[in-house]
Amino acid sequence: MKTYQVVLTKSYTVTVKADTEQQAKHVAEFYTGDVEDISGIQEQKKYKFAIEKIDCKMNEGMEVQKI
Repeated sequence: MKTYQVVLTKSYTVTVKADTEQQAKHVAEFYTGDVEDISGIQEQKKYKFAIEKIDCKMNEGMEVQKI
């Protein structure tokens, strides 16, 4: 079996409850992992946000290299 390195691009829509657009953007960028909410209850309470849903919209291999 051969080994390959794949550059993968993913795009998501994230539904967030927050006080401002800027906060919602920051929360979506900082507290999401690979289709999961990586924030903790303490951060959610401290910064007053909740990530309700994450949907993967695009999953595309951009480049493949044999290593």
